[in-house]
Amino acid sequence: MSQAASHSPVRSALQGVREAIPLLGGYIPVALSFGLVATQAGFSTLEATAISALIYAGASQFLFVGMIATGAPLWLVVAMTLLINVRHVVYGPNLAALLPRSRHWPWLMHGLTDQVFALALTRLPQLPEVKRFSWFLGASLLAWGAWIIGTAVGATAGEAFTARWPLLGEIMPFALPALFLTMVAPRFTDKRWAVAMGCTILAALCLTLVGWSNVAIPLAAACGALCFYSMQFYTVKFTTSRRRES
Repeated sequence: MSQAASHSPVRSALQGVREAIPLLGGYIPVALSFGLVATQAGFSTLEATAISALIYAGASQFLFVGMIATGAPLWLVVAMTLLINVRHVVYGPNLAALLPRSRHWPWLMHGLTDQVFALALTRLPQLPEVKRFSWFLGASLLAWGAWIIGTAVGATAGEAFTARWPLLGEIMPFALPALFLTMVAPRFTDKRWAVAMGCTILAALCLTLVGWSNVAIPLAAACGALCFYSMQFYTVKFTTSRRRES
């Protein structure tokens, strides 16, 4: 019997759900934190939940509610949100080679996040092609649903939690930076990545200190990328010149 004939979409989707469960350790605390931060910024529970359902962009959502709360122009809020999410232009082509053709991919890509991308990039090559769509559907829906529910709980009960445990209110806003730190920490073993991320951190800190907090993240990211590719360019150039000399 061929793989296509024996394939069960439901079973493949459930496999995706099971393999995405470890992601919830990072999703749920950040979603709870966002729900709390959004209500503290003046958004209702419904509005906070709708932001998580429709924007579903982690760091961009925190930036979005922060800029709206401080009265930033709408065009700048939209521009900064899109700028932070421009990394998906890189994610898409990397996954495209691993995915079967389907008319559903345009809307299913709404479920693509940093963590889902990392998991999919590792697991999809190990799966038969007929299972990949259902697997991705299960993994992405679990992550999306957990993010929405976590936001709703944080927006509804976040104030009660922080009133009972005040320290929790200080810890929860750090959930997102902690999540990203765990994602980038392994890169510090590479010299170029370490220098580039150090440059990014320093640029973000300086921009924040001079009062440019609204644009600190994208500008710092641009500085880090410029640093990384400059080092890469000069490393290749130096290696080539040494080979010619030898």
